[in-house]
Amino acid sequence: MKNTIGFFGGGNMGRAIMGGLIKSKLYKAEEIFVYDVYAPTLEKLQNELGIKPVNRNKELVENAQTLIISVKPVVLPTVLKEIKEDISKDKIVISIAAGVTVNKLEELLSPQHKIVRVMPNTPALVGEGMSAIAVNEHLSQEEQEKVLAIFSSFGKGQIVSEKLIDAVVGVSGSSPAYVYMFIEALADGAVLEGMPRNMAYEFAAQAVLGSAKMVLETGKHPGELKDMVCSPGGTTMAAVKVLEEKGFRSAVIDTVHAATEKNRNMGV
Repeated sequence: MKNTIGFFGGGNMGRAIMGGLIKSKLYKAEEIFVYDVYAPTLEKLQNELGIKPVNRNKELVENAQTLIISVKPVVLPTVLKEIKEDISKDKIVISIAAGVTVNKLEELLSPQHKIVRVMPNTPALVGEGMSAIAVNEHLSQEEQEKVLAIFSSFGKGQIVSEKLIDAVVGVSGSSPAYVYMFIEALADGAVLEGMPRNMAYEFAAQAVLGSAKMVLETGKHPGELKDMVCSPGGTTMAAVKVLEEKGFRSAVIDTVHAATEKNRNMGV
């Protein structure tokens, strides 16, 4: 079988991955197959991306060497039960369902299948996703690199020990929500000082984007970059003092811990 990939589910995350694969030229549109119970979703994906829709889940398995299960966690057991007998041991099965462990996936399929668990995040929709990838023992180094390339096509990806996935949820899976709240609060502060709201959102969002890029591209410690902005007796130091007094760091740490614990206890 040639290099093909199939998606169970064509929702936002699935579409983001498909778009990344095509844009990066990792897969051609005609090498991407999709099955979704909602026909209009398939039609839209075909019109927008040129992928190949299929009408039966077994047809998807027949056409794809790599399978990405992008359905809700409560639906995943039913999907795998329906296709279990059709998935040969040489295919790679990738799940992006939150809280579903590699061990659980092996129970639903078999311990002999090549299984991957991935935790992506929603910035994948704009090509800036961060994905944590955990694999079972049956994937070769070449196959692991193949999976890594798939999830790096719309941002960044790293292969991690599965025990770190819960922490990944706290620090990147759920954190876009924290960042949006921060941007909104920054903008509210600027509006309080008289800035038009749309302008405030743009200034706040660009500042966050640029700051994140500084961390990634300079390799400097975030504390060092913070110190570069904090002139002695200046405005930034006055603002940082308020954040420290309000428990900003502690609140963020507790937030990551809360999301991590929630994911740790929500396994299917």
